[in-house]
Amino acid sequence: MSPNLNPKFAPLGNTTKADNTQVRKLEGVIFDVDGTLCEPQNYMFAEMRAVLGITKADDILDHVYSLPTPEQQQNAMELIRDIERTAMVKQVAQPGLVKLMEYLDERGVRKGICTRNFDAPVNNLLAKFLAGSVFAPIVTRDFRPPKPHPAGILHIARSWGLVRPSTGEAGVPLTGDGDSKLEEAKVGEESLFPTTPGEAVADASALIMVGDSIDDMTAGRRAGAKTVLLVNDVNRHLADHENTDLVISQLDDLIEVLENGLL
Repeated sequence: MSPNLNPKFAPLGNTTKADNTQVRKLEGVIFDVDGTLCEPQNYMFAEMRAVLGITKADDILDHVYSLPTPEQQQNAMELIRDIERTAMVKQVAQPGLVKLMEYLDERGVRKGICTRNFDAPVNNLLAKFLAGSVFAPIVTRDFRPPKPHPAGILHIARSWGLVRPSTGEAGVPLTGDGDSKLEEAKVGEESLFPTTPGEAVADASALIMVGDSIDDMTAGRRAGAKTVLLVNDVNRHLADHENTDLVISQLDDLIEVLENGLL
């Protein structure tokens, strides 16, 4: 995939530069949850694969959705949820979490979530560490297709009214039954649905996707957003990945970046 060539965002600390044609206004920031808003709980994945009887090479959600009957899928999903429910009581906030969210709230920057977690761990984290800080929409596992497909990020963009006229390429339409069509998109497709020239489609180019995984970086890039990797000892190899625009060591490192228009 080609590098992200979108113009830099206007410095939030100097809004007069927002009129400069070489910069654009930041319209919102989307966050992953596990490993991004809270410290990684990667041990969960090994436990999930063990109860499902699959290998590390198998994608957990792909496996669940591939099971032949709805009952089998539901039973497998509940096994996963049990592991997540146990782990969520041990959630630890990422360093700089509250400071960054307070900054974004003070600057009036919208915040969304796009995660492969189910809703209980997400709600637990927000209630525990970020009560009163609004995230909307919150895209969880119930939304399909999941990351690395860009549909969740584009859904958030569209819900924020961020659209552009289509030139006939694939996209997420603004009109009609676009939400139900999202359910039909398949993981791994480069496109979503065909559009007609002039049709309004979701535009995530004024957004930032912050995450810690290749799924986050890939989904963000494919949606057209800028991507920020929260680096750790496990994901450090992604720092030089073609889908990663910026690397930070802790969440509040993003404040200087946004304040000074460095992304």
